Order: sequence, then structure tokens, then C-alpha cells
Amino acid sequence: MAEPRTQARTRGRWIIAALAFMVTLWTQWYTTAGLSPSDNRWSRIGLNQVSFLPNEWLRDAFLRLQVSTAPEPRILVVDIDEASLGELGPWPWPRERLAHLVEILLTRYAARGVALDILLPAASGTDGDTRLALLAAHGPLVPAQAFDFDFAGNRPQPVLDGHLGGAIAGQAGGVPATGFIGNFPGLARAPHVGAIGFIPDADGALRHVPLVTRFGGKAYPALGLALVNCCTGRPALAVENAGLMRIPYTRDWRAYTVVSAGDILAQRIVPKGASERLVLIGSSSLGMGDRVSTPLAANRPGLGVQATILSALLDRQEGRQPAPWPGRAIACLFALASCVACTFAFPRLSAANCVLLLGASSALWLGLAYVVAPHDPVFAPVGPLGTNLFLLAVAVPYGWQQAQRRSRHLLQTLRQYVAPAVVEQLLRSEEEDPLRPRRCDVTTLVADMEGYTSQVETLPVEAAATLTRDFLDCLTGPVIDHQGTLDKYTGDGMMAFWGAPLPQAEHADLALDAARAIQLRVNELSARRVRQGYQPLRVRIGIESGAAMAGDFGTMFRSIYTAVGDGVNTAARLEQVARDFTHNVIIGPGTVERSRRHRFLALGERLLRGKERATPLYTFEPSLQASSAVPEQTS
Repeated sequence: MAEPRTQARTRGRWIIAALAFMVTLWTQWYTTAGLSPSDNRWSRIGLNQVSFLPNEWLRDAFLRLQVSTAPEPRILVVDIDEASLGELGPWPWPRERLAHLVEILLTRYAARGVALDILLPAASGTDGDTRLALLAAHGPLVPAQAFDFDFAGNRPQPVLDGHLGGAIAGQAGGVPATGFIGNFPGLARAPHVGAIGFIPDADGALRHVPLVTRFGGKAYPALGLALVNCCTGRPALAVENAGLMRIPYTRDWRAYTVVSAGDILAQRIVPKGASERLVLIGSSSLGMGDRVSTPLAANRPGLGVQATILSALLDRQEGRQPAPWPGRAIACLFALASCVACTFAFPRLSAANCVLLLGASSALWLGLAYVVAPHDPVFAPVGPLGTNLFLLAVAVPYGWQQAQRRSRHLLQTLRQYVAPAVVEQLLRSEEEDPLRPRRCDVTTLVADMEGYTSQVETLPVEAAATLTRDFLDCLTGPVIDHQGTLDKYTGDGMMAFWGAPLPQAEHADLALDAARAIQLRVNELSARRVRQGYQPLRVRIGIESGAAMAGDFGTMFRSIYTAVGDGVNTAARLEQVARDFTHNVIIGPGTVERSRRHRFLALGERLLRGKERATPLYTFEPSLQASSAVPEQTS
């Protein structure tokens, strides 16, 4: 019955481990499906419906720890801020002023390219429109157009305002849009136009943007992508199977050079500090409403997000972005290792130590995920934490319940004849069934009262029972105190052994220590009885060591943990031989050979019953056993 129970426990642990591993698999390939650049099916129903927010919150924490404030020298942000509006008048500004702002940036400040993070869907009928259209058609000016992603159908009619432009010929993929706000016709004919639409996550934070948007069968690049492809002088940045791009937020808003539009128009900025940069023109003014929630702050200007996207695309174009790592595979391998390690370790640990092990595993994964996150924008760092949480919620209680059942079984079997210290070691041992029969090297001690019949035949029944109980107490206490296993009582005697159910390196010396302690206790009991007028007591002890089969033997009706073997039989014969000597303890050659802490006196050889050859006999040195020598009148 023990073997099927062991197999069932093992099978249960592995099933729990497999289910825990499935948690990581689920987080990697289901909850992040909408983030994959090659899989846009979730984008059609909205990322906020499938976003795994705990995963995003963990990534946000990593971002806040990793964000840099080191200056970004490639980008200049021109902000139509509160000071500019106060100095030059409220929004909207005349188109001539916007055109003049762009011309100053391109001529006096030698900007490499300018992107307008501003929507101009209707023509104003002024020369400013013409100037902006010419700058966009023949110069490095990239206007913006916004796309709407109303996947839930909240608007009765799609937003269709202005004209679209800047479509990428032959571009595959893209996030489908439901509406748009374009530019007036002249500006829409520009060769490069960038999109500024975004899709917030379920908590309202902006973590992903469509790198390419698809509408009306055409593909349109994001504003940063259009500016990079237009104005860096490098080959166009190829985007294959474009979908949602995770905004890396590697730089904080303070890392960007931000100047007021009023200062540019008044030419109060030193040209050298802004030359050869890509310029973003937008507004951080609260009145213009271009505010978003990001992982770095709850209220940031959308202009800052565009700067972050542009910086990331420049890194990609220049080959400076973090090298891609297989984050999903790393997460799955870690979770698998955690499941396997815990499955093997939990049966050997207490519940508290199991919790500590899971805590250490989780801390190790957090450190690893912190390093991996910048290299893989798709994998879910929360996956292995979910696996560990499942193990904590299921595997630890399961292991505790199995340990309790096993402990009760061991206690019921062993508490009558095994030392408490040995029981504790068994409960902590790695053995699935420590009581099954196995070959062991053991030392057996057999003890008996000499002349028991003559002692009790004249006593009342109560006094005889008291004598028997007191004598057996003298035998049992030292055995338990010296980590022995009580085999059985034989009326007025006892058999015990050392070296099983757990191996003991000093089993021979422990048995010898117990024999000396038994002699002392019996002598004390004998002295008390002599003072009460009873006959003195003598204990005979035989000790021998050797190979034996120790285990739980018996039938379905009754079983006992015992040891059988030649050494066990020899110990019983030595106890009988002790009646022919004045020494209480007779020790066999096997015990003498294994002892390291005792000295012995040779008593010659004796042919024991059942033996073909004479057996050498030993006892303790006289100095060690003088106090327990037999009184003259009992010999």
C-alpha cells in the first residue's frame, strides 16, 4: 500500500507543477497577443479589452527605475506653452505665424526637419496656408493627422474630417482605424505626413501607439516614423508587419531640450544649440488639452510622448536600441526551473521554508525581468510570479497536508519504540517510506533480569507488577536517551537496536553508552530494593553488531518494526552467556570492531548455540564496569 500512496503523492505534485507552469504559458502567449507586431487580431477589438494590467504595472515600475534624464541631443521640442500664448495671443494662431516659426527653425536654426504635432483640418484662406503647404511639399516639414480607434462603437458616426496624406506604398500590416482628422487639401498633399492617434490601455495609461495605421486600404506612418524617414538623411526605416509599438519611455521629459515657441519667434535662442536637430512643434498648454497619462506620470503633455517615440525610432535607425532577447522563452524556462525545483524541494522542507524558497525565486525573477524587459517589449514579466503564486496557493498547502498525513502515520508507528529525536529526523528525511525493510548495519542490545522467577514468585501480584515495570523503565530510558529503537519487551527483558530506521555512524558506541547507563539505573533500583529488604537485582546484557534486515514486518493484521539477522541472534546468545560470568555486559566482536570510544577486556572464546565456530567474547575494561559488578552473593 505504501508504494501506490508514494506514487499518488508524486503524481499530485507534478500535476500541480504542470498547472503552475501553464500560468506562465498563458501570460506569455494569450494576454500579450495584442502587443505582438505580427498579430493584430486583438487590435480590432481594442487593446484595453486584453491588456494584462498587472504585467503592465510591473513594467511601469521597471521603467520608473530605468528612466534616464541624460540630455537627448538629437531632438528639439518647441513648446507653444503658456508663456508663448500670453506673449503672442491665444490659440489658434494665424497660419502665417506658424509658417514663420517653421521657416526660422529651418533657416536660422538649421533644423534637419520639423514635425507639427498640430492638426489643421480646415484651410484659413490666407497666405499662411500656402507657405505651410510649400514648406511641406518642398522642404523637411511633416504635418500631423490623427486617427480614431473607436473599436467599441461609442460614436454613432465615424469622425471624418479633413484630408489624409502621406500613405506608404506597399506597406503591409498596420492597426485599423475607424476615423480620422486630416489636414486642409494643400497640406495633405505633402509627401510625408505623420499620424498622432493612440490607444490607451484599460487603466487610461498610454503605453502603445500604432507605428503604422491602416485606413481605406492604405497604410499611414506615425508622426515620428514619418519624420525619421523624411529628414535624417539615412535610409528609410523599414517596418515589417507593423502593429502596436510599445513606447519605451527610456528618457524622462527633463531629458529633452524644450524651448518656448515665443523665444524661437523672437530669436532669443542661440542657433548653435538647436542646429542639426529634429524639431517637434506642439503644446504643453493645459488650454490646448493635449495631455495624456503615461507610466512615468499621470499627466504629461502629448508632445513629450511624441518626443519619446521619435527618440526610440532614431535609436532603432542608428542600431542603438537594446538587442532583442527571447523574453518569452526566458520567462518560460525560469518558470519551468522554478516548478521543477519546488516540486523536488517542497517534500523536504517545512511550509515556512517553502514560502521562503518561493520568495527567493520571485526576487530572483524580478531581478532577471528587470534586465530582460528593455530587450523584449512583448513578453509578460508577471508570468513566473503568477506561477510562484499558484505554487504558494496550491503546492505549499498540498505539501503541508501530505506531510501532516505522513507525520501522523510515522508517529503512530514509531512513537512506542523510537526515540523522539529519531522520529524528528525521519519526518525531515528525504525517504518516501523510511519504514520499508532494507539492509542496514545495526548494533543489537538484548537485556534481561537474572532470576526473575525467583524474584517475583514470593511477591504479591501488585508488587511483582511494580518490580517488572520499574525494571523495564531502567532498560527503556537509556535506549531512548541514546537514540535507540525499541524492538520489543520479552517479559522481564528487552531488545533494542541502533542504526535503523536511520543510519547512525556511531551506532555501536551509542549502544555501549546505553548499556552502561542501564547498569547504573539497575544498580540504583537494586540498592533501593535491598534497603527495603528485597533481594538484589542483576541485569544481563548482550551486544553485537552486524548486517541485518530492518523494517516494518508483519501481516495485514499486525506488524512491527524490527530487525532480523545473525548479529541480532548473536546478541541474544551473548545475553544468555552472561549468566556464566560475573560481568553484566558481554560484547561481541562486531561491536568491538565498530566502536571508537570504548575500551574492552577480552574474555576468551565460546561456542554459542547455533554457531559452527567459537565467538570471541568481550566486556568493558574493569575501570568502566567495576561499579556494576555483580555482588558476591548473587553469583
